Amino acid sequence: MSDRRRVAFAIAAHPDDVELMMAGTLILLKQAGYGVHYMNIANGSCGTAVHSREEIVRIREGEAQAAARMIGATVHPSLVNDIEILYEKELLARVGAVVREVNPGILLAPSPDDYMEDHVNASRLAVSAAFCRGMRNFATVPPTEAVESEVTVYHALPWGLCDGMRRRVRAELHVDIGSVLDGKREMLAQHRSQKEWLDASQGLDAYLRTMEEMCEEVGRMSGGFRYAEGWRRHSHLGFCAEEADPLMEALGELVVVDEAYRRSLEGRAGGNRTAGG
Repeated sequence: MSDRRRVAFAIAAHPDDVELMMAGTLILLKQAGYGVHYMNIANGSCGTAVHSREEIVRIREGEAQAAARMIGATVHPSLVNDIEILYEKELLARVGAVVREVNPGILLAPSPDDYMEDHVNASRLAVSAAFCRGMRNFATVPPTEAVESEVTVYHALPWGLCDGMRRRVRAELHVDIGSVLDGKREMLAQHRSQKEWLDASQGLDAYLRTMEEMCEEVGRMSGGFRYAEGWRRHSHLGFCAEEADPLMEALGELVVVDEAYRRSLEGRAGGNRTAGG
């Protein structure tokens, strides 16, 4: 992969979603020489029990910017209010413009299976925007030239590690984030307003500890790592070569493959987990 393609773009629904489920991997990609970008499609307007819409949007934008500065990431502005991430033409055109501008080789997207529609629709929009990146007759807002380059899409695990029907979601790839857990924690700690909101609305006392416990559970799922983030590769069709796996290429032994997951894609059970592919 050329240096121009060593760009990773994390697209999530709300401020703090990147930090909760993707930030460890993003930090490791930065350390591996990738330029890193991220965008929260929604601005966090509903994530409060005390502030006005204008106040919380300003607060959450500042928190996201502070977290991004910690790893030298480029943040792209949010596009809509919370609960307004809808899979529709106008929003897809706006997300598509940003994907073309960034032109990533790796796109980190939310899980397509999640408990919240904002997350599911953010996943769909990210995938479709990447799919349309090279379609010259797909009009983006603002108008942006189509790009002819490969992108590999990886889906994070959902918050809670289950889909909306409470079924456990397994990962294909587990990334060892033990060496960067402190950095992930510090990024998440910038979202002070969300600790207050989640404590009040969902009873998630100890915001940071909940994140760490989830990473520890993914580590157990990996069969070897203490703390991990999990990923599933999207189909290569329309995006990249079938064998493309730049996340594995970039992080090497920090990635463990769940071979049973891969065999399940072909209808075969069994198998062991192997490191480094």
